[in-house]
Amino acid sequence: MTSQTYRPPSADQIRRAPKALLHDHLDGGLRPGTIIDLAHEIGYESLPEHESDKLGLWFREAADSGSLERYLETFAHTCAVMQTRDALFRVAAECAEDLAQDGVVYAEVRYAPEQHLERGLTLEEVVEAVNDGFREGERRALANGHRIRVGALLTAMRHAARALEIAELANRYRDSGVVGFDIAGAEAGFPPTRHLDAFEYLKRENNHFTIHAGEAFGLPSIWQALQWCGADRLGHGVRIIDDIEVAEDGSVKLGRLAAYVRDKRVPLELCPSSNLQTGAAASIAEHPIGLLRKLHFRATVNTDNRLMSGTSVSREFELLVDAFEYTLDDMQWFTVNAMKSAFIPFDERLAMINDVIKPGYAELKSEWLFRQTAVTS
Repeated sequence: MTSQTYRPPSADQIRRAPKALLHDHLDGGLRPGTIIDLAHEIGYESLPEHESDKLGLWFREAADSGSLERYLETFAHTCAVMQTRDALFRVAAECAEDLAQDGVVYAEVRYAPEQHLERGLTLEEVVEAVNDGFREGERRALANGHRIRVGALLTAMRHAARALEIAELANRYRDSGVVGFDIAGAEAGFPPTRHLDAFEYLKRENNHFTIHAGEAFGLPSIWQALQWCGADRLGHGVRIIDDIEVAEDGSVKLGRLAAYVRDKRVPLELCPSSNLQTGAAASIAEHPIGLLRKLHFRATVNTDNRLMSGTSVSREFELLVDAFEYTLDDMQWFTVNAMKSAFIPFDERLAMINDVIKPGYAELKSEWLFRQTAVTS
C-alpha cells in the first residue's frame, strides 16, 4: 500500500484502468462458445462438454489440479480447434477484443506456431493468420471505443527440437507484428539450455526473448535462463522467492541470484491465479508478489491462460487489491513496470506510459475528489 489513507479501487475502476499484459497464451484464452463452434466446423468430437458454461467450468476445474503437467493437458482441446486459417484469425481477433474490453491497452500474446500444423498450414501461414486476426481485433475494439495494441510472441515447445526454426521465424516477422520469442512447456527435464542455439541466434540478431522459467522448477531454471541463455524477461519467475530469506524480525536477505534479478531490473511475468493452479503458491495472500513488490523487483501482473484460470487482468488486480490492499498507485506501478519491459521500441513504450497509462490513472485517482465534493454538497 502506497498511500496513507487506504482507498481501494472499485471493480469498475480496475476494469477501466489502462493495463499492460506481457504473459498471455493465445491457446489459453479462447471463448468457450468459440471452441464449441470451431469443433463443430471441423468435426472434432472429443470435447468434454458441449454447452458454453459447462465447458468453461470444465477447463477451470481441470486446470485446478496443482500440477503443471495436468494443467498443460487442457490445451489439447484448444489446439485441436486452432488448425485452420479461419480459426486462428477468429481466435486472435476475439483475443484482442476481449483484452481491450478489459482495459488492456498493450498486450504481448504468445503461441507456438508448431502446434497448429495438423491440417496443412505452414509456419508462415500460421503467423500471418494470427497477425491478421490481431489487427482485425484492434480495429473492432477501436470501433467499440477501446484502444489496444497487440504484439505476438512466437513460442517454441521446450520438449521439441524446433526452437531455432521458430526463432528464425520470429526474426523474419519482427517488423510485421511479431515482437519476440519464447520457450514454453513442462520445465522439469527440459532445461532452457537445450535451446542455446536459438537464443544465441536471437542475440546475434539483436532480437528479444523471454523464457518460461521458475514456475514449476526452481532456481536452476532461472539461473540458466539468465546466465546461460541471456533472457530479457522471466516467464513467471515466481520461484525467485526461494533465494530470499525472511527472518522472524521481518528483515530480508537476498541471495546472489535474487539480488542479481532485482538489481538488473529483470522483469518477472507473474501470473498469480495460474500459480495457484500449478502449485507454485498456496493462496493469493501468500503469493510471492506481495514481498517482491515491497522489495521493488520489476514485478508485473499477468493472466497466463484466461480460459483455464477463469480470469482477466482486471480479476488478477481485484484479487491483489483484496489480498494486499493495493491502491491505484500500486496498479499504476505494476502497469508501468510491464510497459517498461515490453518488446517494442523505447520511444513507443515511453509514449504509451506518458500519453496513455499515466493520464488514465490520474483521471481515475481524481474521481474520489469529486465524489467527496458531491457527498459534502
